[in-house]
Amino acid sequence: MIYINLLPWRAQRRAQRQKQFYATAVVAAIVGAALVLAGVTYMNSRIDHQEARNQMLQSEIRVLDRQIARIRDIDRQRQNVIDRIEVIQTLQASRPEAVHLFDQMVRTLPEGTFFQELRQEGDRIRLVGRAESNARISALMRRVDGSPWLRDSTLQIIETRQEGPLQVRDFRLEALQTRPGANDEAGSDGEAS
Repeated sequence: MIYINLLPWRAQRRAQRQKQFYATAVVAAIVGAALVLAGVTYMNSRIDHQEARNQMLQSEIRVLDRQIARIRDIDRQRQNVIDRIEVIQTLQASRPEAVHLFDQMVRTLPEGTFFQELRQEGDRIRLVGRAESNARISALMRRVDGSPWLRDSTLQIIETRQEGPLQVRDFRLEALQTRPGANDEAGSDGEAS
C-alpha cells in the first residue's frame, strides 16, 4: 500500500485560507472604515446643511421681528390718529351745544328771574340765581324739564332774604344737558341699516 503524506498539502491549504481570511478581513475593515467615513462625512454635511438652514431662519426671524416692531409702531401711531380723530369729531359734534345751551337758558328763564352763575361739569349744569318768588323758581324748573336740551332739574337750595323793600330768593338748581339730535340720528341710522 502506498502511503501519501497529506500534511504539507493541508498546511499549504491552511496557510492559503489564512491569507485569504486576512485579506478578506483587511478588505472588510477597509470597506467598513470607508463606510464609517462616508457615514460621518454624510452626517457632517447634513449637520452643516441644517446649521446653514438654521442660520438662514434666524436671520429671517430677525428681519421679521424688526418688521413686527415696525408694524406695532405703525399700529400705535394709527391708534393715536384714530383717538385724535374721535376727539376732534366729538368736539366738532359738541360745538353747537354751547350755543343751544345758552339759547335754552334764555328761553327757559321766566320774567323776574335772573342767573348769577352758570357752571357746566360734564353733562351736569349748575344754575345759581335770584328770583322774585318761589313760583318763578317753579316755572323755571318746569321750563327746564320741558326743554329739549335740558332735563332732570333738581332744586338744591332756596334762601329767602330781604333786599330793601323786596324779598329775594337765592336759589341753586342743577340739571342735565341732553342732545336731542343724538337720539334722532341713532334712530335714523338704525332704520337705514
